[in-house]
Amino acid sequence: MKAAIIILSDPKPGSEEALGRLFNALAVTYDFKQRGDEVTVLFQGAGTRWIGEVSKSDHPAHVLFEEVKDKVAGISCGCADVFGGTEDAEKSGLDLIKDNPVPGTSGFPSLHNLIGEGYSILTF
Repeated sequence: MKAAIIILSDPKPGSEEALGRLFNALAVTYDFKQRGDEVTVLFQGAGTRWIGEVSKSDHPAHVLFEEVKDKVAGISCGCADVFGGTEDAEKSGLDLIKDNPVPGTSGFPSLHNLIGEGYSILTF
């Protein structure tokens, strides 16, 4: 099995619902990783703001994030530009993905490529 986990939830409002989406995305990633299946994680949309949050050692999802960080493909470059996640993305050392060159943007991840490679797309 192959899964691409797309994290779109926005940490800015600080809602339990948004944190629940993040936790579930990371838990699914952990499950796939533990079973030896292929899994990759992308932060897109307002979800690009999570990197700055989960990088903090006192964040409730920090430990789980560290367990699956090696499965994070990166952060949508275009989304990070729009939603203010670029600085934290660069600090994290994670890749800013831009293999889908959408006009007028710095680029987005290509979900088409992932589907073409046999990944099931799961969004949180």
